[in-house]
Amino acid sequence: MAKKKKASTKSKTKPMGRIVMRTGEALVEAEPAWSAAEPEIVIGELDGPVGFAIAQLIGNQVKGHTKVFAILNSDVQVKPATVMVSKVTVNSSLYTNILMGTVQAAIAHGVLDAVRAGHIPKEKANDLGIIVSVWLDPSIVDVEYDPELLFKTNREATTKAIAKAMNNEPTIDWLLKNQESTPHFFHQLALDGKLKA
Repeated sequence: MAKKKKASTKSKTKPMGRIVMRTGEALVEAEPAWSAAEPEIVIGELDGPVGFAIAQLIGNQVKGHTKVFAILNSDVQVKPATVMVSKVTVNSSLYTNILMGTVQAAIAHGVLDAVRAGHIPKEKANDLGIIVSVWLDPSIVDVEYDPELLFKTNREATTKAIAKAMNNEPTIDWLLKNQESTPHFFHQLALDGKLKA
């Protein structure tokens, strides 16, 4: 009679190796134009190029493009350490309050959602760093906006961008297959004569 094989105690998933640097972006929007969230991210080990870039960003503040950590609230920084940088020159206290309030909180929650979903392995949370380049429509200061909707789109977009980065999406095969059928939105507006100042 053959001996029964013992069940393996080893994990069936491959452990994630060193992550030097990965990139991702996403677009999530609702009906109002001001709701659009379009983060671009880099993620990698803190003892590599991403970590060095984070240290440079935090230590090299520039008026209008302040770099801050993503936090749940003052005194509660998220992991992986995440720095957010505005794509828009900030020159309004209202814009600053929205960016460093609703959007900052949304990014922090989006990072934690990415860990919870398994896009970022929990065991790597203290070893990785993320830089998020943030888009907040400048028109936000001229409209009645819904902070809950703005929070939702930025949270979802952050998680989506991280997932794409960590899963190397889109793949090169997808890009080559869809290159000609994926027009750039603003280029298409220009071709159609609909681009406005």
